Amino acid sequence: QVQLTESGGGLVQAGGSLRLSCAASGRTFSMYAMGWFRQALGKEREFVAVISGSGGRTYHADSVQGRCTISRDNAKNTVYLQMNSLQPEHTAVYYCSAATVFRTTPSNFEYWGQGTQVTVSS
Repeated sequence: QVQLTESGGGLVQAGGSLRLSCAASGRTFSMYAMGWFRQALGKEREFVAVISGSGGRTYHADSVQGRCTISRDNAKNTVYLQMNSLQPEHTAVYYCSAATVFRTTPSNFEYWGQGTQVTVSS
């Protein structure tokens, strides 16, 4: 069982940055690939980025490539999402998730946090 708790969301002006954090419970954190997804109001959940258990492999969605960076600190059981150059269209609830496989599809992820709201004002 893995429990995930996101933090770091909030209100930011267009062009600003945020760093989201996701703290995980349990002693097997490094066994899980960790992903970030986002869901805007009225839209489907969308893949943002994934990182392998060791942190040696990452993959970012084309829509965030060069603007967002996923990372993790296994000693702290925490995964991060650094987001730069935010725009109003990036407003969404951002979710952290854990999977035993390195994938990008929500159905492959077994554990989910409650989400953190990111709102970007123009």
